[in-house]
Amino acid sequence: MRASALWPALALSLLATAAAAQQAPSKAPPQLEKIEEVDNPITVTTKPAPDKKVEDKREGGRITETKVKSGKSTYTVKQAPPAGSALQGDTMGQAIRGPAWTVMEFDIAAKKKKRSAEGAAAAEEAAEAPPPPQPAANAR
Repeated sequence: MRASALWPALALSLLATAAAAQQAPSKAPPQLEKIEEVDNPITVTTKPAPDKKVEDKREGGRITETKVKSGKSTYTVKQAPPAGSALQGDTMGQAIRGPAWTVMEFDIAAKKKKRSAEGAAAAEEAAEAPPPPQPAANAR
């Protein structure tokens, strides 16, 4: 009995859905919102190109080493020496070698120059200062 009561309800809902799908769309254009025009110019800023400096070392007309300085980064690319009698393009004659990044450099010569300049200044000050007084002789 229960199943027979559900069939008419199911058929009625299917007919309602089919009738709603067959309705013709409205001929009126859709309502659009008006957007206010703003007179703000679009500005595009670009980063300045980093300073890039490339130095090549040549030996016998061939480039053997390239040093690239780009911004704060520095790396060196060297050509790999061929192994034995291998030719370039052979399995053993691989000419590609990874770049060597320069992490920190220390200028030891600048430290020595600074120390010698400080020493010279100290020597000048010592020459200008009067000699210290002599200690008094102990009375016996």
